[in-house]
Amino acid sequence: MALALFGGAALGAAFQGLLTAVIKVSKKFAGFDSILKKLEATLERIKPYIQEMERLNDELDRPRMEMEKLIQILQDGEKLIQDCSRCYCYQRIGYANKIKALDASLLRLFQVDVHAQVSRDVKEILAILKSNGCNWNYRGVSDEHENLGSCNAPGPPEFMVGLDVPLKELKRRLCEDGESRIVIRAPGGCGKTTMAKELCHDNQVREYFKHILYATVSRPPNLIAIITKLFWDEDERVPKFQNEEDAANQMELKLKKKEESGDVLLVLDDVWCGSESLLAKFKFRTSKSKVVVTSRNEFPEFGSTYDLELLNDDDAMALFRHSAIPQNGSCNYTPTDRLVKKIVGHCKGIPLALEVVGRSLHGRPVEIWRSRLKKLSEGQSIVNSEIILRKCLQSSIDALNDEDVMLKECFMDLGSFPEDQKIPATALIDMWAELYNLDKDGIDAIANLHELSSRTLLNLAVTRNDASEIDGWYSDAIVMQHDFLRDLAIYQSEQELIKERKRLFVDFSKLPEWWTEEEQPRSSARLVSISTVRLNKLSISNCPKLSALPEGIGKLANLEVLRLRACARVSKLPDSIGSLHKLSFLDITGCVRLSEMPNRIDGLRDLREFHMRRCPGLFELPSSVKDLVDLESVICDESTVLLWESFKHFLPNLTLSVREESINWHLL
Repeated sequence: MALALFGGAALGAAFQGLLTAVIKVSKKFAGFDSILKKLEATLERIKPYIQEMERLNDELDRPRMEMEKLIQILQDGEKLIQDCSRCYCYQRIGYANKIKALDASLLRLFQVDVHAQVSRDVKEILAILKSNGCNWNYRGVSDEHENLGSCNAPGPPEFMVGLDVPLKELKRRLCEDGESRIVIRAPGGCGKTTMAKELCHDNQVREYFKHILYATVSRPPNLIAIITKLFWDEDERVPKFQNEEDAANQMELKLKKKEESGDVLLVLDDVWCGSESLLAKFKFRTSKSKVVVTSRNEFPEFGSTYDLELLNDDDAMALFRHSAIPQNGSCNYTPTDRLVKKIVGHCKGIPLALEVVGRSLHGRPVEIWRSRLKKLSEGQSIVNSEIILRKCLQSSIDALNDEDVMLKECFMDLGSFPEDQKIPATALIDMWAELYNLDKDGIDAIANLHELSSRTLLNLAVTRNDASEIDGWYSDAIVMQHDFLRDLAIYQSEQELIKERKRLFVDFSKLPEWWTEEEQPRSSARLVSISTVRLNKLSISNCPKLSALPEGIGKLANLEVLRLRACARVSKLPDSIGSLHKLSFLDITGCVRLSEMPNRIDGLRDLREFHMRRCPGLFELPSSVKDLVDLESVICDESTVLLWESFKHFLPNLTLSVREESINWHLL
């Protein structure tokens, strides 16, 4: 379409060449996908300007040299994109930064220079028309300032929960404490926009502020369009801003005029990282105007931060029920509180997750509800199944691609750690020093962690400043990440071909298909994560050199079956085995040197079946076995059956079965 639009003109040809190269390389090379998608969006956005410039230049017979700078940028850009398709892996970061610079230069050029040139050309045409006796009603030059909509805040949803406390706190800070600039910060899908809308429509806020102006910023930010929407009515003639500075100056004049009749509240919704220069234009030197920003990032140089918390259990249940259960009673099935609570637990307190999962179950039969819970319990991630939630979270990762490839890599690496785990910063420092040649003192690594934390992509807790402030890092720092963000990192990695993946994630509870293939695919992954967190069954048999189980085995909270057969050198079981509360089957047959059982064996409260033949070194059981009230069957031999005699009356369901087998002495 673009080729037909611009014909064979030099500017159109240069533009089409760049756009075609971007689309082609984006489809073939996943390493630049998100950055090239953003550049493609920028090119689509400026396409109307290109068409308008060619038309106006033809009308006014402008010299070609006026467009030579732009043509050269477009041609150089096409060469850059083509070079990307031939670059080596180690060159990708450098090329990614060049693509970002190209994107930024095009935006800058069209928002200021080209805008001014088109304005000049239109004015000249208008002057010609006027001199020829034509009447012309003219409001503005750029279509992007037309039909911008009202600056009034959209109405909040009719059903909201969990906002009473934050609303009260924000009103106090704005109206009583006199704070002039506040940033409401939270990850995607946590209700920042809903909070901002509710604030704008609160009766006390409307009484305090005479004027409440609302604009959505999004990406990339366009200062002139935002100012136009906030301060010029739809039927009002928009002045011709020479540049962003001129627009900001005229905004202040408009603001002062509004302040004459009362206080002003400006709400800038969905402000992204990299918008510092835009926010600087809204740092007004007056106490009568206040600004509230919603963002996934913090902007400490602009104003104070208010972190919006996740929903508590009660509010999460209420929001989910509203989304999932018809309010008119038309549903044939009403889920039990227990079923609802289990599904809500998998939504992790994020409002968007609660809403999308709730809507997917709205009015559905009981079998659908139970099937969904079963999949969630087996490890299916809501991020994988709910596109709306995934896209919302994905936009934060796309922003990392656009601005700092290294930050994106560091974020993706966090997915290699188990969910809900407190990750020592020292572990990340060591890992990143090896993977990316970062300094081993940790300065760059801690800086990356702080940056990711400021974007709500992780939580960084520093419990003690390690007296080494000179070194600039903290030895006692702990990193935690929301499960959904971890799931997103894993999901994104798994979209690539195995041979191209930088990371391999293997969960023993659901091994990928390629794991069992006779010829496993080659992989150049530099980071491999093997997860046993959801492991249900673990069988260790005929391992004559194994002398002990790791203490960490107690962390396998979902383990139901543990076989430890013919491990002749194992002399004791770790105490942590008592933490395996779901274990229903235990087999220690053939552990001939095993001399004692853990004292806290009563922690195996679901244990039903216990095999303990050929354990001649075991002379007694801990007294706590009397609390294994669900134990039904013990398979033993003549030497071990005697150990249970004194406990039989405590265990009414217990059946002892004596079986004899010959010992394979070659395993000893």
